Amino acid sequence: MSLPAEIIPLFAAFRPAFTQPTYQKVIILVIGTILARGRRTVTAALRVLGLEAKGDWSKYHHVLNRAKWDGLLLAQILLELIVKTFVAISTIIYITVDETLERRWGPQIRKCGHWRDSLASSRKVNVSTKGIRWLTFAVVVQLPWSPHGCALPFLSVPLTTPKVSAALGIHHRTVAKRTMQVVAWLRRHLPGWRIHLIGDGAYAVIELGLRAQANGITLIAPLRLDARLFDEPPSRYREDGKKRRGRPALVG
Repeated sequence: MSLPAEIIPLFAAFRPAFTQPTYQKVIILVIGTILARGRRTVTAALRVLGLEAKGDWSKYHHVLNRAKWDGLLLAQILLELIVKTFVAISTIIYITVDETLERRWGPQIRKCGHWRDSLASSRKVNVSTKGIRWLTFAVVVQLPWSPHGCALPFLSVPLTTPKVSAALGIHHRTVAKRTMQVVAWLRRHLPGWRIHLIGDGAYAVIELGLRAQANGITLIAPLRLDARLFDEPPSRYREDGKKRRGRPALVG
C-alpha cells in the first residue's frame, strides 16, 4: 500500500528490528490502529483499511505471537527518537517508572498471574486480579501546545509472580531488580546524558539507589515518614589493628 511521504522516514527508523515480511505487516497494522475507532485490535486495524476480504488475516495475528522481532531494539530506537525530538542538548532527561495491570487471562498467556488491584483495593480490603503486570518507563517532555508535561512511554517489561516464575523455570526478579536492569540499559544507550529516574515509594530501595548512583543516574522516590537512615557500619577492626569486641554493628 502507498504511504504518505512524511511518515516513511519515521517507519524506516524501526526497520532494523523486523524481518522484511514482518516489517510490511507491521506498517499495515500501525496505520490501521491509528485510523481505527473503538477497540484497537488486529481485526479492527485490517477492517478500517478495507482488507476484510483478504484471507490471510492469521499472518497479521502472528506478528504479535509468532513473528521474530527485537523488542529491546525497538525500545532503544524509540527512546533515541524521543530524546532527539523533544529533549534539548545539555539538559536533564526525566524518566518516570511505574507499574500498570493489564487485566488479561487465558491458557496461552504464560506470564499471567494474580496481582493486587490498586483500583479495586482499599486500605482495609485487598482485591487481587488476574492479568499481566507491566513495568513501564516513559520520558517526560514539554510539548509546545501544553503547559503540562507529557509522559511518552518507550519500554514496558512484563513482571511475574514467584509462582509464575517457578512454573516457567526462570529466576524471579522483584520490581526493584527489574528496574536495576533497566537502569544499566538506560546508561548504556544514553551515554553522557544527565538522567533523573522518578518513581513512587515502591522504588525507594537502597539497592536500586546504589545501582542508579553507580550508573550516574539520579533516583527520585519518596521515603516513608518513619524511615530511618544510617551511615555505613564501622569497621570490625580498630586503628591499632585489633578486632573490636562484641557483636558486629549492623548500622552506623
